[in-house]
Amino acid sequence: MRHVILGTAGHIDHGKSSLVKALTGTDPDRLKEEKLRGITIDLGFADLRYDDLTVGIVDVPGHERLIRNMLAGAGGIDIVLLCIAADEGVMPQSREHLAICNLLGIKDGLIVLTKKDLVDDDFLELVAEEVRSFVKGTFLENAQMLSVSAKDGTNIDLLKQKIKNIAARIRPKSSAGMFRMPVDRVFILKGFGTVVTGTTLSGRVAIDETVEILPSKLKGKVRGLHNHNQHVTKGYAGARLAINLQGVDKDQVQRGDVVVLPDTLLPTQKIDVAIELLKDASEIKNRSLLHLHIGTSEVISRIVLYGRQKLFPQESAYCQLRLNSPVVAMSGDRFIIRRYSPVDTIGGGVVLDPSPPRKTDPAALEIFHKGSLQPKLAEKLKRSGINGTTIGALRAWINEDADKVNAAVATLKGNGTLVEINDTLIHQEAVNDLKNDLLAFVRQYHKRSPIKVGVTKEELKAEFRMVDSKNLFKLLADFKELNIEKDLVCLKGFKPALTTLDTGVKTKVIGLLKEARFHPLFKDELAKTLAIKDRQLDDILKLLASEGSIVRINDALHLHRDIFDEMIATLKRFSVNHKEITVAEFRDLLSTTRKYALSYLEYLDSNRFTMRVGESRKLLFEQHSH
Repeated sequence: MRHVILGTAGHIDHGKSSLVKALTGTDPDRLKEEKLRGITIDLGFADLRYDDLTVGIVDVPGHERLIRNMLAGAGGIDIVLLCIAADEGVMPQSREHLAICNLLGIKDGLIVLTKKDLVDDDFLELVAEEVRSFVKGTFLENAQMLSVSAKDGTNIDLLKQKIKNIAARIRPKSSAGMFRMPVDRVFILKGFGTVVTGTTLSGRVAIDETVEILPSKLKGKVRGLHNHNQHVTKGYAGARLAINLQGVDKDQVQRGDVVVLPDTLLPTQKIDVAIELLKDASEIKNRSLLHLHIGTSEVISRIVLYGRQKLFPQESAYCQLRLNSPVVAMSGDRFIIRRYSPVDTIGGGVVLDPSPPRKTDPAALEIFHKGSLQPKLAEKLKRSGINGTTIGALRAWINEDADKVNAAVATLKGNGTLVEINDTLIHQEAVNDLKNDLLAFVRQYHKRSPIKVGVTKEELKAEFRMVDSKNLFKLLADFKELNIEKDLVCLKGFKPALTTLDTGVKTKVIGLLKEARFHPLFKDELAKTLAIKDRQLDDILKLLASEGSIVRINDALHLHRDIFDEMIATLKRFSVNHKEITVAEFRDLLSTTRKYALSYLEYLDSNRFTMRVGESRKLLFEQHSH
């Protein structure tokens, strides 16, 4: 079953609700006050059913003071039914509703001259000419026009057929994207609990699934689903849905919230957009306040114009909207803006980036606005910098089918535009920039500390702290200009250069360690003996260890390479007749103290020469090649 949403538009008392009732048999005016006053105050809903097609109808109020309610229902509309009363012709809200539909990017619809029974044919012809002039230059310029009477049923069946014909050619909303349903109604159903309704913009949902209410991030379970008063097990994009929520109270949800699947979308309070003003709008000054209508939500926002201080009627511009409360938005979503005071519709636009960086490049917004999917994703990746993003985040960023996003990402990987590291997608330009910065840092490090073997990974993490460390070290491994040895990173071919003083200290260290045999000075004692700073000794010890002249037992203790080899050889001879050795036996074997013996054994354990078993060490020389 295909689902299409039709919305009514038009001035107050131009017969929208009566027409919906004549078409469907359902009275969309559900509120007691609406019945008493004879006008639509809030959104009303009904449906037209054909063989393989359901047309959900959203009936909106026409009164100027209820435009905000009209906007709450306009977001998911595929087709508009512009209703103009034959006895009155074009009126103020006829103009505002048509402008709103135009700004929301609605592409198709019908013009219906209602109350045909109240006028003669000559007057009807005059009104038809006025309406044709009125819709010129809009998406309804070439739309079919039909005169009807809800009172006597004239042309109602013909209108049903024309609605079916238009609905059949509407491209259905995709169920392959992220599930999103902006909430337009919340109520309690006796015996069932909280029910929320809305038009599903994309994706799908099923009974027993967990959903999340944004922006509150409240979670609930789908207890039941209804599509136009019929129980269903799954809800698809384009359908009017009523979701019975388990674990959610009525006062925890409101119009403007969005129902999504958990951990798929995030609220935002800052969006980069393209806007356009209507020809009769008032000018907008930079940093002025506006009413933003997006989905079913209405929030106050401050507009920050890029590269200009004012925007005049019929002009368009790129800007940022900073919101006083969070909304859910995706790149490609359309919206309406209204003046802060007095409140009237002045324009609208499209969301370009719902998660913009601190600094925005207008050239990037041009790509988001006019580019195809691949350039848009590439630009978003570029904006994400070296920390990149995930394919799931990209799918949540843009209002597009998941398989199309996947295919575009695969192409960008194939042509070298992006790289994937630990499930993170990073633009190649960001990788190149990081590489240049890293190489410059390491070169400068070598110049500043010529005696040091290389930069430690901890030092790199501290320097490039904005980069995810897992990604950083994975990228390092791919940089051919760098050499990585355990915890140290240096330029390929780099050799530490010792000064005459350092060479003398190096010789003394080697001599002292060899002479001390299995009783070497600890690092702090060695520094005092040589009368040098700990940092200088650190560098010399690391250099000697990298050359193989000494062996680092732990941070404080080092052995001369010859003495270490002697220890291994002694232990190996012992292992010919013994499978295990105690600390005391090992101490006596080396003629040293228990303190030294324990440090040596911990080193041997960690390097698989020995294995601790209780208070003894199992000797592993049969399986260890040294």
